[in-house]
Amino acid sequence: MRQLFLALFFVLVTGPHANAEGKRPNILFIIFDDWNGSTHAGAYGCDWIKTPNFDRIAKEGVLFNNAFTSNPKCSPCRASILTGRNTWQLKEAVSHGGYFPAGFEVYPNLLEQAGYDIGLTGKGWGPGDFKTLAKFTLNPAGPSFDQHKLVPPTKAMSGNDYPKNFEAFLGQRDKAKRFCFWMGFTEPHRPYELGSGLRAGKKLADVKVPAYLPDTEIVRSDLLDYAVEVEWGDEMIGRALAALDAAGEAENTLVIVTSDHGMPFPFVKGQIHEDAFHLPLAMRWPAAIKPGRLVEDFINVRDFAPTYLELAGLNPHAQMTGKSLVNILKSDKSGMIEKRDTVLVGKERHDIGRANDLGYPVRAIRTQDFLYVHNFQPDRWPAGNPETDFGNCDPSPTKEVLKVLGGEVSV
Repeated sequence: MRQLFLALFFVLVTGPHANAEGKRPNILFIIFDDWNGSTHAGAYGCDWIKTPNFDRIAKEGVLFNNAFTSNPKCSPCRASILTGRNTWQLKEAVSHGGYFPAGFEVYPNLLEQAGYDIGLTGKGWGPGDFKTLAKFTLNPAGPSFDQHKLVPPTKAMSGNDYPKNFEAFLGQRDKAKRFCFWMGFTEPHRPYELGSGLRAGKKLADVKVPAYLPDTEIVRSDLLDYAVEVEWGDEMIGRALAALDAAGEAENTLVIVTSDHGMPFPFVKGQIHEDAFHLPLAMRWPAAIKPGRLVEDFINVRDFAPTYLELAGLNPHAQMTGKSLVNILKSDKSGMIEKRDTVLVGKERHDIGRANDLGYPVRAIRTQDFLYVHNFQPDRWPAGNPETDFGNCDPSPTKEVLKVLGGEVSV
């Protein structure tokens, strides 16, 4: 009788939340800035950019062939990740470098309220203003851990020691709680150190130049400089996984690796082209994900937030229009699991570069067989006006080549 009383007392004191704590995973979200990972990772067949740590996560977990963002620019995509909504459902957040809107919850805050420790290193939501409208005092992705620095391989790279800052977070957290940590690389965002790829021993002949770019030595060298930054980010993934191992948290941590959009080259970043919105995505969770799977379902970044909430034992927030991936993650199958076969894509305005700051509104639908794009103002220049140097396309040697060749109309 006394044992029964003690058991009942324990349940009453700890409650269902504590009893379920052992089942809830930690979450480590790793996001590149401007990585064309759906074509530039070993797991997807690339042989000239080396990504052994991303490939490891894919091998030990699940690789997604059809992951997408609905808006291929930094702050719109990241707002979609945080809120679980498409960007055209997010008021001011549809634009790049603007305001984070008021009236929307973000998943880090919801998880913190549910008992998770949260943190951020590197780039969270941005660029833009998250204080004026939304009244955030901290980045919507969480409190920053950026105190540890290092000397990167090139001067153009960030000096943020992302894994060391993750270790600092792990060291100070409440170990009785689960954690959710956002690791935001600034690589391979421009600028690059000119010629860094060649100086690192890479070969021009090895580059696979996409068909929409001119195949010149300048473009090949530019792509090699980009490759150096991608590989640096991949090295940071390896160190982050080692930190998880050292903390004894690897088994019950869901690790997600993706990018916010494609590479900072003409026809890609900021444009409604396949490589702009088709993302890399691999997830590993040893306690629950059967390894070595390849999923063909269409995944949208707005699906991340409802996934995290379900894993934390919460109902999807009413604002979220994304759909949880938990059933896909816990399935033992590959291929098309839930028959998600469509994604909507669009933008209003990204970087300014026209009279009256007019945008270039687009809506598109991508299916398994087709991509239909509707440009609402096709008389405008897609990447901004010539007199503002096509401002929605990052400055680069490749951009200059296109301008010389007369390719600016299509930039």
